[in-house]
Amino acid sequence: MIDQLEYNTERETLIIPEYGRHIQKMVNQVLEIKDRDERNKMAKAIIDVMGNLNPHLRDVSDFQHKIWDQLFIMSDFKLDADSPYPKPLREVLEARPEPLGYPQNFPKYRFYGNNIKKMIDVAIGWEEGDMKKALVHVIATHMKKSFLNWNKDTVDDAVIYNHLLELSDGKIAVKAADAPLTVSEDLIRISNKKSSKHSSNNKSNYSKGRKGGGYRNKKRSY
Repeated sequence: MIDQLEYNTERETLIIPEYGRHIQKMVNQVLEIKDRDERNKMAKAIIDVMGNLNPHLRDVSDFQHKIWDQLFIMSDFKLDADSPYPKPLREVLEARPEPLGYPQNFPKYRFYGNNIKKMIDVAIGWEEGDMKKALVHVIATHMKKSFLNWNKDTVDDAVIYNHLLELSDGKIAVKAADAPLTVSEDLIRISNKKSSKHSSNNKSNYSKGRKGGGYRNKKRSY
């Protein structure tokens, strides 16, 4: 009996492990049936068993199509049976996906983030006018805030506009004297005020929880 034991390391690799080895053996057996009618009957029986093993798929639209595709995949695309759906192609299953277009990063100005670049691209497409000037000014102000959050010091408006010119590929050129931004000290003060307010709110909520006892001192009701 010991000599007849089978170990998983000695067995063939399961193509779809979720269905287990018994379903895989049934698929292997149906491949050996020469009579087409008997093979179709066996294939449909396997489909019924696979459906019973996945009752949650019955609520999914077109779940039968998915199970038939899985049956052909488990047969290594060798099963010749009459399916109500087109037989899946190995080339389609094994095709490599198209590479994802990752957002462009700017190592020198990483502190601005990718959203700033998207806003700049939108501003480039706008027609010249007051609306575009206002948008560019908002973008430059946000860039200055981001710069100060990273640097925590001060920055000249000319530096921000030079970065804006570079990130826009030279399409947005603004002189610092024509559109002055908020003073660095004011931006830092506003940022610190928001941070302190957020911190005080957290402390207040924590103290209320402590006074009220939180969930520890509440009596349990059964």
